[in-house]
Amino acid sequence: MALYITDQCINCDVCEPECPNEAIYMGVEIYEIDPAKCTECVGHFDEPQCQAVCPVECCLPSPDHEETQEQLMQKYRRLTAGEQA
Repeated sequence: MALYITDQCINCDVCEPECPNEAIYMGVEIYEIDPAKCTECVGHFDEPQCQAVCPVECCLPSPDHEETQEQLMQKYRRLTAGEQA
């Protein structure tokens, strides 16, 4: 399932550069995660990097974007297809 950033975000800027899929961006008030690009770091790392670096633990699984590990891996393959050519 894709992750999302709660309104507890303090805009500390540590998560955005850690995202290997460039899914994190600055929203109107806080950082946001594009669910079409978020693979929970499947294919890149063993754990979501935004969760690993977030000092306030505001990167959570999105109940609106439930995905299996296989679906996340398929999304990873689609997102990186051009890189692997």
